[in-house]
Amino acid sequence: MRLRVLKRLLVGSPIPTERAQEERLSKPIALAVFASDNLSSVAYATEEILRILILAGSAALTLTVPIGAAISLVIAIVVYSYRQTILAYPQGGGGYIVAKDNLGTLAGLTAGAALLTDYILTVAVSVSAGVAAVTSALPVLFPYRVSLCVVAVAVLTIGNLRGARQSGKLFALPTYGFLGIFLLLLGAGFVSMFFQTPVVAPRPSDGEMVIPLTVFLVLRAFAAGCVALTGTEAVADGVIAFKPPEARNARTTLTWMGLIFIALFFGITVLSSQYGIVPREEETMVSQLARQIFDESPLYYLIQAFTMLILILAANTSFADFPRISFFLARDGFIPRQFAHRGDRLVFSNGVLILAVVAVLLIVAFNGDTHALIPLYTIGVFVSFTLSQSAMVRRWMSRREPGWWWRAGINGLGALTTAVVLIVVTATKFTHGAWIVVVLVPLLMAAFLAVNRHYRQVAKQLSLEAYDVPPPLKHTVFVLVGDLHRGVIPALQYAKSISPAAHAIYVEQDPEKTRILQEKWQNWGQGVPLMVLHSPYRSLLIPLLRLIRRLQHKEEHHLITIVLPEFIPARWWQHLLHNQTALLIKGALLFWKGVIVIDVPYHLEH
Repeated sequence: MRLRVLKRLLVGSPIPTERAQEERLSKPIALAVFASDNLSSVAYATEEILRILILAGSAALTLTVPIGAAISLVIAIVVYSYRQTILAYPQGGGGYIVAKDNLGTLAGLTAGAALLTDYILTVAVSVSAGVAAVTSALPVLFPYRVSLCVVAVAVLTIGNLRGARQSGKLFALPTYGFLGIFLLLLGAGFVSMFFQTPVVAPRPSDGEMVIPLTVFLVLRAFAAGCVALTGTEAVADGVIAFKPPEARNARTTLTWMGLIFIALFFGITVLSSQYGIVPREEETMVSQLARQIFDESPLYYLIQAFTMLILILAANTSFADFPRISFFLARDGFIPRQFAHRGDRLVFSNGVLILAVVAVLLIVAFNGDTHALIPLYTIGVFVSFTLSQSAMVRRWMSRREPGWWWRAGINGLGALTTAVVLIVVTATKFTHGAWIVVVLVPLLMAAFLAVNRHYRQVAKQLSLEAYDVPPPLKHTVFVLVGDLHRGVIPALQYAKSISPAAHAIYVEQDPEKTRILQEKWQNWGQGVPLMVLHSPYRSLLIPLLRLIRRLQHKEEHHLITIVLPEFIPARWWQHLLHNQTALLIKGALLFWKGVIVIDVPYHLEH
């Protein structure tokens, strides 16, 4: 009762099914729900480019803007590709559905496993990065970073268990606050750049070059900056969360998300180049840029605060999409079907809870260290990008609908680009932990196929096709008793109601106790015959199992029902004071064919 009250306080009252449409997302709320992961990468994507280029000296940083422009172009291509995906697949599903329909089941499962992995890592990385921002400002909290991460995941979990619309409203303010404050940062930065002389931070000299500037290094920088693309597929995965018309609203939201992100990302990239920002271990690129533009004013601290919030809320995209991808996989029989069931708040609560638990385990395992988690990041999403866009090329070429050739070209260019990024990211991060994802995705696929095989076998065995109805069963009912008291009488009455020929069984371990029981039975046995089984080695189960085996051996179609009288204490701790004999018997007979165990409880009051 208390747990139910606590659940209602945290999650809210159940929502009836007929109100499902009311829980759908409007475009402004959907933008806050699905864009947080994508927008959060503004805080670190450009810095990832700088961290690679600086290895070749400060002169190499001049390539930051061209690489940023190339990434912005890739983002535009991917956004356009997913607009076509939404139009072709208005029921949602993203990379999993598209790849499965056009490239086959294995391709679909690869995309599904990659996306699930990436969503889990998104939660772990985003929350760890957000908490790192807090502990950077307040070093006294650093020893508690793992606990803070767990608290942040718990808050996100509760918010999403309350429902998609409720979580959207809860997290809309930080998302739009981040958008507003960064637009202000860009505006002030460009005004200063065009009308004033920006204060440019000193850069290290070219003499500090560590490695030569090669094509591979440029590709590494490009691949590192492509973390900016994480979350782009989120809208396509969650089309069913939108208000009708779902596809049109989802495409509009995706377009706005892409335009906003390109403006923020490319703007930050240009400003970082113009202001001479270089990566530093002790301060983020966004902090350096904001400090130069706003100095130590309140606006600087406001930017830092909203950056921290958006980094933590980036995990909310995973909480929105992980349960939906799980729904599609469960619907198709590749993961347990519990993931396809909506909770009493009309959300896929099992998916939300599993995501939270696994993400917390990752955070604890890696001690909340963002740098340790990042090498595992982004590989999954680029696997999904590549498969999804390759699948769309296959779709256009097979259907040859009007305009198919240029659409196939756009998707083909996107698939080629993301495939190159995937190869570079995997190659450069493999020895730093990316191998875990490379191994994990095939293992998940093997698990998906094993689950699907089980469901197909169950369906085949339960099918009524070519089924011969067995002959009538002989039914024997036994009441297993260890004594005769008030808790046994209802079990005897129940046994007589289902079979007038019911018998009671007592396993004898002490002849004196048997004699006392037989005397009681004459007055209180309810007319049910008592059968005594001797047990020279004081075993309760062995004589009972021998009797059952002997009866089943005599007749092939023999159904045996064991009725267990059991008294239930009023307090949970009182169970510890009594033998759990009924539990032992139920466990022993659980997998016996032709044996039914029925528990008849007698509830004690105190």
